[in-house]
Amino acid sequence: MIRDSSDILGYHAHVYFDAESASAARVLRESIERQFDIEMGRFHEKPVGPHPRGSYQVAFRPDQFADVMPWLTLNRGDLTVFVHAETGDELADHTKHVIWLGPSESLKVGMFEK
Repeated sequence: MIRDSSDILGYHAHVYFDAESASAARVLRESIERQFDIEMGRFHEKPVGPHPRGSYQVAFRPDQFADVMPWLTLNRGDLTVFVHAETGDELADHTKHVIWLGPSESLKVGMFEK
């Protein structure tokens, strides 16, 4: 089935970090907040939901994709960023509608399976 991009309601970028990279993650977060008018999630120092490490969420609209994604690509440093579309299908959004900046990691998606 071919879907239309209008099915994408927004995007979430999850910046992953551990104890050694938490400082770099905080610096990136501050830069994101200065650069963009977007919704920032909490700074989770432990795995939350399907995410395997500490993370925070950056939520942005489809019309911001062309600005946010290149900026993250160039400014993420050594941090891994997991980006997924928001279509209302949580399982597909976390497994099929994804983009990785940096190495991909295994998510705990069982919570989305019906």
